[in-house]
Amino acid sequence: MLTAFDDVPLLDRYDVYQHLMDYWAATLQDDVYLLVQEGWAAVLDGKPNTDLLPPALVIRRYFAAEQAEIEKYDAVREVAARNLEELDEEHGGEDGLLADAKTDKGKLTAKSVKERQKAIAADPEAAEERAVLQQALKAIEAETILGKLVKDTQKALGAKVAAHYARLSREELRTLVVEDKWLATLAADVQSELDRVSQALTGRIRQLADRYAAPLPQLTAEVDTLTARVAEHLKQMGAQI
Repeated sequence: MLTAFDDVPLLDRYDVYQHLMDYWAATLQDDVYLLVQEGWAAVLDGKPNTDLLPPALVIRRYFAAEQAEIEKYDAVREVAARNLEELDEEHGGEDGLLADAKTDKGKLTAKSVKERQKAIAADPEAAEERAVLQQALKAIEAETILGKLVKDTQKALGAKVAAHYARLSREELRTLVVEDKWLATLAADVQSELDRVSQALTGRIRQLADRYAAPLPQLTAEVDTLTARVAEHLKQMGAQI
């Protein structure tokens, strides 16, 4: 690594090398020891070897579509949760339209909202409250349904991933560990070092640009003007110049 970055002028090769040493201490050392003891085994004692190969790497390479679907469901669930929070913030105060729909602990639940809906079903003056209650109920039910969907889908994906470990060939395992885990992490670390140097360089350039934004003749003229003003003030004060 030192040789590889020897001719890169903006990066200190020892700073880059330090990232390798940090990764060795945090992860790579344990991986190497495990490989020495167990070899390239995707399954140990009948269980996925997640210490060597985290499930996230298997998902990223083989089950990206399934993971994207889970994230889509979860994003919609978060929208429903935010909608409920906004309704609570707007109408959940002491005199708000949702105040009487909360539990004793101050929470909005499907049960508490339905009970309030039933209590005011025949009240001709509660149309606005019923509308807000219905919005809250839809948000609660959507968050519940989508939350269960996310949980069930994650469980199904977890089973697929666990089963896939046993089907990984030695070469596939090496690709996942060496390229997707080790080299990808080091590449990200090098990129972070490059970003740090780039940001520092950009900041220095901006400082220089601000410092020398005005041309020298302009600065000289301003100094002469200020000097003349100071001299005039001193003269008015009776100083000998």
